[in-house]
Amino acid sequence: MNDMQHVGALPMLEIAINAKVYKGADGGSVCALQDLSFDLNGGTFTTVIGPSGCGKTTLLRIIAGLDPIYEGRVGGAIARYRVGFVFQEPRLLPWRTVGENIALGSFENIESSEIKRLAALAGIESLVARFPGELSLGQARRVSLARAMAARPQLLLLDEPFVSLDEATAQRLRQVLLDIWGEQKLTVLMVSHDVREAIQLSDRLLMISEQPGRVVAEHVIELPREERNADGIEKLRREILGGDA
Repeated sequence: MNDMQHVGALPMLEIAINAKVYKGADGGSVCALQDLSFDLNGGTFTTVIGPSGCGKTTLLRIIAGLDPIYEGRVGGAIARYRVGFVFQEPRLLPWRTVGENIALGSFENIESSEIKRLAALAGIESLVARFPGELSLGQARRVSLARAMAARPQLLLLDEPFVSLDEATAQRLRQVLLDIWGEQKLTVLMVSHDVREAIQLSDRLLMISEQPGRVVAEHVIELPREERNADGIEKLRREILGGDA
């Protein structure tokens, strides 16, 4: 077995966040998440949908271990997952080349052949010697995805990775993500505000309430991916949101 293709044997993750509270700008307490719980099965693609400010990014940061101050639990199995994180902004180091930025995602020394493989996977093999300032936003987001894959992740966390891109570029990147997920069978958790995008990509949608965020609905997407054309996606979107939404 390829060492990248090992997620299927990993156990389910249990996320149970009783409360996440932080200090607001006025010095008062703000509850970002409350009584939020769900499970993640290995090898599945789940998208969290919710309004701005409902705590979606906070949720990812908690799962990734970047924010340890909360009440609740991320199932003990998380320690057995190698985690990759694609942030909303590419966050590339401007003084390093594309290849060097990709290498930064690895927890160990990474060979140039692996950097080239990841760049090819993300469709940026011709850009490895360039610097971030020479890239478009879409290209920078591809580098960010390749850098996350350099960690050889079993769990990939995505924070609105296609936001602010034109639709044609976003669509190309969605296909790159689907190709990577299909090849590696990662467990993917993405947050988004775009229901159409979530339907196209996901096995399951979790709808999150306004702050404090909690899961208010779950939708399993059973339509085969090859049938998720514009009409099929729009039909499902209307079913999920109701009426003419």
